[in-house]
Amino acid sequence: MEIWGHRGAYDSAPENTLIGFQLAADMGADGVEFDIQLTRDGEIVVIHDETVDRTSDGHGYVKDFTLSEIKKLNFNKRKIHPQPQMEIPTLAEVLELLKPTNMRLNIEFKTGVFYYEGIEAKALDVVMRYNMTSRVVWSSFNHYSVQNLKHLEREAETALLCGGEIFVTGEQCEKTGAVALHPNINQLCHPRLVSECHDRGIKVRTWTVNNRQEFQLARDSGVDGVFTNSINLAKEFLSVALL
Repeated sequence: MEIWGHRGAYDSAPENTLIGFQLAADMGADGVEFDIQLTRDGEIVVIHDETVDRTSDGHGYVKDFTLSEIKKLNFNKRKIHPQPQMEIPTLAEVLELLKPTNMRLNIEFKTGVFYYEGIEAKALDVVMRYNMTSRVVWSSFNHYSVQNLKHLEREAETALLCGGEIFVTGEQCEKTGAVALHPNINQLCHPRLVSECHDRGIKVRTWTVNNRQEFQLARDSGVDGVFTNSINLAKEFLSVALL
């Protein structure tokens, strides 16, 4: 079962920051998951929320900042790391950092609230410039974004995200060319979800798995990977489970 750091090393560093991604690599995660949006001047930045309010000392929508403006904000609002000032990274900066590692990257298009025209092509171009296409999984709750990416690069590995009361099936993944399904951990309650996907050759990686009960459910369900805020706890659980 692969361990993917959710937004980096969420429990130990500010989410979606270079320090958080480096820490996830140091902890031995198999991969990291992060989210991308566009600034007002069309630059790709790594951030989850549509606004900067929760994670920085600024206020407003990501789409309304230029890159130079948003770079001035401090994204260590939780003060979870001793470095006082942390800036939002661009997609290129994250790729530059992680290229020397063996980690895989799950890049999520945050296009469910605002649709950023052309973000799929822009992101693919950056990934291709770093020659990292084979290490990237593209995902989104907006399945149109996933399909747009697949139309641009037929060999790209894509995944459909789902959560809440909206279930996605392996058959739906198959029809869109997605090779993985990323359901919320609570959706593993459906007894056929994982087996039906596996029967079709669809991988299942579940989110966000943060305690022993959830890790046990994920393992018992036979998922291929977990997205977690607690990389060390995941490694500890798996090492004990393998004994």
